[in-house]
Amino acid sequence: MTHDITAKLTNFANSAQKTRLVIDLVRGKPALEALDILATTPNKAAAPVRKLIYSAISNAEENFGVSRDDLVVYRIFADEAPTRKWRRFGARGRFKPMLKRRSHITVILRETE
Repeated sequence: MTHDITAKLTNFANSAQKTRLVIDLVRGKPALEALDILATTPNKAAAPVRKLIYSAISNAEENFGVSRDDLVVYRIFADEAPTRKWRRFGARGRFKPMLKRRSHITVILRETE
């Protein structure tokens, strides 16, 4: 019987576009191989995504009794979170907006048969 194990990270302080560059590396890979790939990836998003996948693996072992060797990254995606709009005042009375982008990351692991 296949279980879909889900873990979510909300309001991660990185844009969804930059996060997608990292999660594209591990989509469809075995979960343990994905952890190894993310351990050597130098991007800012690699460490939180690695921690999220590790959390999903732990959920699978604890809640469903699934072995970590049988898990595959079935789906992983990053959606945009609300953008924090900030401002900086420029010369001659101008206004310079700053957009602090965030993202929501979701990972779904599935047991191989």
